[in-house]
Amino acid sequence: MTDPDLSTPDRSAPERSAPDRSNSAEPVRSADPGRPAGASRGDFELEERASLRRVAGLSTELTDVTEVEYRQLRLERVVLVGVWTEGTSEQAHASMTELARLAETAGSLVLDGLVQRRPRPDPATFIGSGKVTELRDAVQAGGADTVICDGELSPGQLRQLEEKLKVKVIDRTALILDIFAQHARSRDGKAQVELAQLSYLLPRLRGWGEALSRQVGGRTAGGVGIGGRGPGETKIELDRRRIRARMSKLRREIAAMSQVRDTQRGSRRRNEIPSVAIVGYTNSGKSSLLNALTGAGVLVEDALFATLDPTTRRTSTADGRTFTLTDTVGFVRHLPHQLVEAFRSTLEETAEADLLVHVVDASDSLPEDQIKAVRQVLVEIGEERHGKMPHELLVVNKTDIAGDLQLARLRHLLPDAIFVSAHRGDGISKLRARLAELLPRPEVDVELLLPYVEGSLVARVHAEGEVLAEEHTPDGTRLHARVGPELATVVAPFTVPSAAVASTASSTGPFNGVGAPRAAHGVAR
Repeated sequence: MTDPDLSTPDRSAPERSAPDRSNSAEPVRSADPGRPAGASRGDFELEERASLRRVAGLSTELTDVTEVEYRQLRLERVVLVGVWTEGTSEQAHASMTELARLAETAGSLVLDGLVQRRPRPDPATFIGSGKVTELRDAVQAGGADTVICDGELSPGQLRQLEEKLKVKVIDRTALILDIFAQHARSRDGKAQVELAQLSYLLPRLRGWGEALSRQVGGRTAGGVGIGGRGPGETKIELDRRRIRARMSKLRREIAAMSQVRDTQRGSRRRNEIPSVAIVGYTNSGKSSLLNALTGAGVLVEDALFATLDPTTRRTSTADGRTFTLTDTVGFVRHLPHQLVEAFRSTLEETAEADLLVHVVDASDSLPEDQIKAVRQVLVEIGEERHGKMPHELLVVNKTDIAGDLQLARLRHLLPDAIFVSAHRGDGISKLRARLAELLPRPEVDVELLLPYVEGSLVARVHAEGEVLAEEHTPDGTRLHARVGPELATVVAPFTVPSAAVASTASSTGPFNGVGAPRAAHGVAR
């Protein structure tokens, strides 16, 4: 059956962006007079990405393009095809609609979509032979040059379909890898995407014409003379060896980059700074939520996988405790295992966090499936860590565009979730309070008298610990606080014994259980 909704997808919803906040980061000043002075870095990235969009209808090349190798770079016209093997018709339609959005994000124009109901994909052509004929007719009628399959094709299926359709055929995995390659900006992100692409390409490498010819080295390269007879190494074998060598080099580079991230995480752990990882389905509003909580100003776009590289920002709770928020890569249904393997070092940010903020899109028609897809990836990450994963806080985002009936159903389905709108700012204060409750608190309870010359230690106690009471006396600053083990060792010379607290409380007045000042000696190290 043909899905008529895929040819004209609804894009009436405006692009979503994070609202201005009083605690937002200082705007980036631009020397370009054509750009607004208050634009953030995310605004500049969005403008740069939009400036590279291709425009349809400007090509003057001939339309009788049939062979894959002669296609030129242009806005691709694609037809989607899927196999409905399980689940409801609504789930099958949602999967095809998501595939259409992925195709548009990659820079193509969706013409049509076909779905076939089968118990399992055809081992030769993914869809049945009759459906292949119907698909070829749809491709020729619309002038399409690419077919995208909603699933992962085997090398044999890929070759059979291209021979029968005479156009380029890709699967869902290749499409997602292409989007990741477009949006990767950091060095480690580009290396991880390249490794995933090579892992996908290696078993699907094929020869075209002379690519399968035999290669002989040295003076016998022409195939004549002594040593030039008999079989040699084919070009495809040379390509496979080069790909394996490149993959080995990329793995070494990614391992070196992961050591840098481990060092950064180790520094935060030594300073007892809690970390919160924002996870969720792609386009659920994770970057908007990060901007709403920290004023980070990262790129926000109404598109799948708009942001790829993780972003970490520091913020604090209402009682002054510092913690970090990390925006991680979004998940998707049937996330390619090559990406999970290549991005393993990045996904470990979620396992190393003290708390997971799982963002759910309230406007999606099937939010339960999104939650299931995200948790499947988290379980896969947790299995490698012996089943240990941080506590999860569900946050339902985009309540401003979700219907009342949908919100009521989600409140019944997810009673412990926090409902927010990062776009409008609704529920952000409640989310901050909930984060403060769930963040781990320092372990050591200390009572200190810090001389005024040790102002840096007072600031550090405020930044890394939880101050329960504070009083300024002639001898210094008295603090009752909870701190981490490392900071407790540093401030140990300035601790006030509990006995001194009881004996001097009457002469100095009550101080919430913190004793009177005592001459403190020693130097903090």
